[in-house]
Amino acid sequence: MKKITLSLLLTITVLLSTGLASGDTHAGWIKFDDGIAVSEKESKPVLIDFFTSWCHWCKVMDEKTFSNDEIAKYLDEHFVTVRVNAEDKTDSNTFQGNTYTSVDLAQAFRVTGYPSLAFLDKEQQIVSVIPGFLPPEQFINILKFIKQECYKKDVSFEDFVKNGCKDTDLN
Repeated sequence: MKKITLSLLLTITVLLSTGLASGDTHAGWIKFDDGIAVSEKESKPVLIDFFTSWCHWCKVMDEKTFSNDEIAKYLDEHFVTVRVNAEDKTDSNTFQGNTYTSVDLAQAFRVTGYPSLAFLDKEQQIVSVIPGFLPPEQFINILKFIKQECYKKDVSFEDFVKNGCKDTDLN
C-alpha cells in the first residue's frame, strides 16, 4: 500500500511540475517555424501568442485563460499554438518568404502591446491580431469564430456571439 501511495504521489508531483495536470497552462506551444509547418501539414489555423518575460497580463493570460481546461482542449484539437518571445533578437523566423527575429516578427504583425494574439488561417494568412488579456469566456468564442471561419462569411463577432455562424449565402 505504501508503494502505491508513494508512486501516486510521485506521479502527481511530476504532472504538476511539468504542467500536465489539470489547471496548468496549455502545454502545446511550439516555435514559430515549426508551427507554420504543422499548420500546412494538418491544415489547421495558427494561434500565435506574442509575449514578453516582464508582461504582467501575459502571466495572467497563462494563469486564467490558457490554463482553463476547455480552452486547452479546444486549442489542442483545433489550432496549432505558437509562442513568440517578442524581445528575442537572436532567433530566426520565416513568414511569407521573409526572415525575421522575434522582435521584427512582432513588428511585422503590428503588435503594439502584450500579450497580443495573432491568428493565421489554414493558408497562413493573417486573420486578426488581438491585443490584451482575454478571459476564458470571451476567448473561447474568439477561438470558435476563427475555427469556423465566420470572418469569411461576413458574420460579425457580435452576431456570432448572439446567433452562431449562420452562413446564409454559403453552404
